[in-house]
Amino acid sequence: MNYQETLDFLYEQLPMFQRVGDQAYKKDLSNTLALLESIGNPHHSLRSIHIAGTNGKGSVTHILAAVLQETGLRVACYTSPHYKDFRERIKINGELIPESFIVEFVSKNLQSIQKIQPSFFEITVVMAFAYFAEAGVDVAVIETGMGGRLDSTNVITPLLSIITNISFDHQQFLGDTLAKIAFEKAGIIKPSIPVLIGELQSETHPVFIKRAHEDKSDLYYAKDLVTIQDFTSSFSGSSFKLVFEDKILELKTDLSGEYQEKNIRTALAAIELLRDQFSIDDRVIINGLQSVRTKTYFLGRSMQLNEKPLVVLESAHNEAGIKELTKTLGKTEYNKLHFVYGTVADKDLSQVFPLLPVDASYYFCQANIPRAMPSNLLIEKARLYGLQGSNYPSVELAYRAALQQASQDDMVLVSGSIFVVAELL
Repeated sequence: MNYQETLDFLYEQLPMFQRVGDQAYKKDLSNTLALLESIGNPHHSLRSIHIAGTNGKGSVTHILAAVLQETGLRVACYTSPHYKDFRERIKINGELIPESFIVEFVSKNLQSIQKIQPSFFEITVVMAFAYFAEAGVDVAVIETGMGGRLDSTNVITPLLSIITNISFDHQQFLGDTLAKIAFEKAGIIKPSIPVLIGELQSETHPVFIKRAHEDKSDLYYAKDLVTIQDFTSSFSGSSFKLVFEDKILELKTDLSGEYQEKNIRTALAAIELLRDQFSIDDRVIINGLQSVRTKTYFLGRSMQLNEKPLVVLESAHNEAGIKELTKTLGKTEYNKLHFVYGTVADKDLSQVFPLLPVDASYYFCQANIPRAMPSNLLIEKARLYGLQGSNYPSVELAYRAALQQASQDDMVLVSGSIFVVAELL
């Protein structure tokens, strides 16, 4: 198979949650472990950092990677899902995995793949570990796909486990309370491996305390390790002060959005815990934060495409993400908001729609994936919450309509699903 045929095989022959949803979800690690065993368990040789959480894990992954790259290390990233290119999932120092490796990996292991019948996500995780091990990376920053306990990435023994936060998402798999979801995320905690929690939440704190105690793992909260002051953000970037007992660092980053304060605090807390294992000084932190997007090929989060009118792509898709997005909108100057919105059919919109601004003009659309909610159904649901607008059969048509209606002082926001954002990148 050539590269395109290999991708077609991965997308069509293996169940892919990104496209088809529930039927691709596997409830144990047996396939992942079997496939890893068949290729010599490459994950055993990796030094890694493992990141779970409902929101922010992608940002924390890329912030950590950018800072660690500044030390001169070869830093691998595994993230999901991808936006435009499958290879976005698997990177070393911001460089995408070569097409040739993907073709060779699938061809070489086709017999095992056909025998084990792994999901798309399972084979992708194993491919990433194989690539990182063969490339001899110094450290791999690994983001979970969903949950933690049963996630295919949860076969590593990391230097540090990180859980960014807990909010409602994928309740059909992870549970209908924050405590139940926290239990699944806490599954990445390993015996005697330190664990960092990004946000202190009363509902989830007892879950993490119990699991850390059982595993004899030191438990830390980001707020106890890092103090950030004067955080300001626009869609072009952010600035803040990092406060130590004996000094203050004034920092800038190309990441935007009010929510990035939490992610930066979590990532810098992780850096504090890892200082003894890596050569990290103030210069490394300053330079790493300045260009996270370019150093790590980080896409889709609060990306500004145009200034007049202001056009922003934002991947916020669940309750917590939308809450943070609305905070940023409240601090952004514009005349009228034109909101291009699409989502997946299995999304609980009762948790999201009440948070969206009712004074915006909406352009409801349908992403080009099987999981997408039809735009005619989406607009009907939206009207129940006072959200008014028109519906379009594609993201492109909705986006064009929004641009045509927007004046120079308006804002066009594209959000609701990474699949919607992906079509405009």
